[in-house]
Amino acid sequence: MTYHNPPTTPRRSATFDEYTMSEIRRAAATGIYDIRGAGAKRKVPHFDDLLFLGASISRYPLEGYREKCETKVVLGSRFAKKPIELKIPITVAGMSFGSLSGPAKEALGRGATIAGTSTTTGDGGMTEEERGHSQTLVYQYLPSRYGMNPRDLRRADAIEIVVGQGAKPGGGGMLLGQKISDRVAEMRTLPKGIDQRSACRHPDWTGPDDLEIKILEIREITDWEKPIYVKVGGARPYYDTALAVKAGADVVVLDGMQGGTAATQEVFIENVGQPTLACIRPAVQALQDLGMHRKVQLIVSGGIRNGADVAKALALGADAVSIGTAALVALGDNDPRWEAEYEKLGTIAGAYDDWHEGKDPAGITTQDPELMKRVDPIAAGRRLANYLKVMTLEAQTIARACGKNHVHHLEPEDLCALTIEAAAMSGVPLAGTNWIPGKNNF
Repeated sequence: MTYHNPPTTPRRSATFDEYTMSEIRRAAATGIYDIRGAGAKRKVPHFDDLLFLGASISRYPLEGYREKCETKVVLGSRFAKKPIELKIPITVAGMSFGSLSGPAKEALGRGATIAGTSTTTGDGGMTEEERGHSQTLVYQYLPSRYGMNPRDLRRADAIEIVVGQGAKPGGGGMLLGQKISDRVAEMRTLPKGIDQRSACRHPDWTGPDDLEIKILEIREITDWEKPIYVKVGGARPYYDTALAVKAGADVVVLDGMQGGTAATQEVFIENVGQPTLACIRPAVQALQDLGMHRKVQLIVSGGIRNGADVAKALALGADAVSIGTAALVALGDNDPRWEAEYEKLGTIAGAYDDWHEGKDPAGITTQDPELMKRVDPIAAGRRLANYLKVMTLEAQTIARACGKNHVHHLEPEDLCALTIEAAAMSGVPLAGTNWIPGKNNF
């Protein structure tokens, strides 16, 4: 009898997985790095790794139909004469006209207004559609200064000085030539059809002392009326938050690595910065150490998807959250109804991130006049408003279950963590124990 050795089952490398192999081949064939939009796609500890401890005998829950749970938030009460009051603690993050189409920007303004919250301009200036349909509009002041002018600073309801972004802390943005239309070129004072790269730092200041001078300059331009936000990417949240407060910020916006971008190098998106979950507690600790928690408001962004994420961010000490990628999905981005067209672009619905190419079948991340027609700003705005409403209801549901009559009353004591990493990052006990890794030298 002849015996044959059975073949060994082929095994792929965990290090050189299928995606890594394809990226090596792409780099070898083209000699250029990969550019894409969106945020980090790698798996990192996130809000899914936290759970709420609902009320039972030791806590008294609230009845959902009879007992109120408030959601209002005031932003900018430290120095501004006219702080912003929002109905919900969920805002829409900065996404530029140029990166997004005009109808998409209008839809964001419409949806945010219906929901009673704010939206944000992004790089490239303020469009009339966005200002006209946004009850509360935050104007971003970025290193590029594209489209910036004192008139629009005064027309805004708040100003957000962008120091960094979660997808690329320490880096600047990109807008490739195919998206530099006549209107985009005029607003940004750029030649049409030429690739644009935004600066990674502001041209007229280099540190926190200079930032303080810049904030005072903007306050004088706006007669001290507008709240001044400072946005930082999630890198060194304790020190960046403390320095922003020292410089005179009314609000600190903290963006984790799951936060999206219009376009940058993928190696940047996936390998620079910290997960959102790891950033919140150090920022809150900085505010507490300075005696400024709740006096200077903290907005957290980067991977916020649902009301549970909102509630968890608030429980960890944030005053509000901001959504970007999720807002685009609500408008219709990556919708399966465009599957055939996504496949023609070499991708699938749910994975499309080549926003810089200007070929978005959904008409959202493009300047193509024909594709833009696919976005109905009224209908898309309603979808966004519906989504924001559901997120708010979900956060209220959780807050009531924990016995809170305001979502801001949620606290770390209402949470536990499912993993050691999440417990260490968030500063809440590992489920089933009272152990917080790294606390008290343990």
